[in-house]
Amino acid sequence: MGRSASRNVNVLERFSTVVTRWSGSTTAFALACSVIIVWAVTGPIFDYSNTWQLVINTGTTIVTFLMVFLIQRTQNKDSLALQLKLNELVAAIEGANNRLIDCEDLTEEELQVLHDHYAKLVKMAKDEAPLAKLRSLEVAQDRHAKKSKTQ
Repeated sequence: MGRSASRNVNVLERFSTVVTRWSGSTTAFALACSVIIVWAVTGPIFDYSNTWQLVINTGTTIVTFLMVFLIQRTQNKDSLALQLKLNELVAAIEGANNRLIDCEDLTEEELQVLHDHYAKLVKMAKDEAPLAKLRSLEVAQDRHAKKSKTQ
């Protein structure tokens, strides 16, 4: 990829990041509500004409079309970041199965095999001790107490 194309990609990425953050803000929501209110109030002025209706229909269609891509971009980026964090945890924990790193790239059939495997492990764990008898709350309280002392 040439310098110009790379620069264009960076500009588009920065722009989409800014738009994504802004579109999720209170200001953006207030602006959208204001546009709808202004449009509704102007209905009698324009005698509820076809053009008056076309303005809001066209505007909302364009915004919706663009937002689909922004939302998908954000979802892809967030999903990748989450997967990388999980991959780091799997790689760092002794005894964890490294084959689970990048398991999102497996086929649905391979994922189902893994799901069945872990479902069996859960069943075996349930057979060993009912959930009510687990000491996980006590462990969490102990960890919290230890953290509180060090902070």
